[in-house]
Amino acid sequence: MSRPDQLEGRNVVLEALHRRRRRVHRVLLDERARSGGKVDRILAAAEAAGVPVQRVPRRELDRRSRTGVHNGVIAEADPLPETTVRRLLDELFAAGTEPFLVVVDEVQYEHNLGAVMRSALGAGVHGVIVPVRRGKGLTPVVQRVAMGGAEAVPLVREGISSALAQMRRAGIRIVGCDMDGDPVWDVDLRGPVALVLGGEDKGLSPTLRKRCDAVASVPLAGDLESLNVSVTAAVMMFEKRRQERAGG
Repeated sequence: MSRPDQLEGRNVVLEALHRRRRRVHRVLLDERARSGGKVDRILAAAEAAGVPVQRVPRRELDRRSRTGVHNGVIAEADPLPETTVRRLLDELFAAGTEPFLVVVDEVQYEHNLGAVMRSALGAGVHGVIVPVRRGKGLTPVVQRVAMGGAEAVPLVREGISSALAQMRRAGIRIVGCDMDGDPVWDVDLRGPVALVLGGEDKGLSPTLRKRCDAVASVPLAGDLESLNVSVTAAVMMFEKRRQERAGG
């Protein structure tokens, strides 16, 4: 039996209760938390889902916290359901949806992956793919920083080479993101696409670059050499949305 997930923070707990992609076993709430706003929404969502809420001293939440930032709320839940690239693609094509995917290789910092997941939710991404052995998975910190993004956007852990091969066979255009690529607004991101990003310090590896149909960059001013990988990912994601809206 898999170990329960620990969700920390009001946003992620609220999203887990609302989206119901997994069972939430209980919610621990700061006994001094004031009514109103997200506290009331968490209580209402927990009641609607039949999830018990236990009021506890804040020091108990501090003791249990694995992230150091719980905002007065911790929940215990089943792990999110796992999926594969093949299954995800089958579901999207069956629904008549053009896949929009993000592939992130070797992201070592949990905050970066969490920020990518949060932006992915806002940009309408259908899935984020990370390697099986390198980088981070859905740790408590990743889920807290994603602020609910992981509840809606599947995180697939799969070999990157295999994942990209499946995408190519499915007719998905693969666009790498690196600082020496063409300006992103000159790269066509419309239609089925997978954005591929390297690690925090390495950028795209030569192996990944060879698998890309195009490589895009975010042109920078002020002699800035590069952006954080999660910021680059967000710019690329929303540039695709802009292009789709503008028709190119």
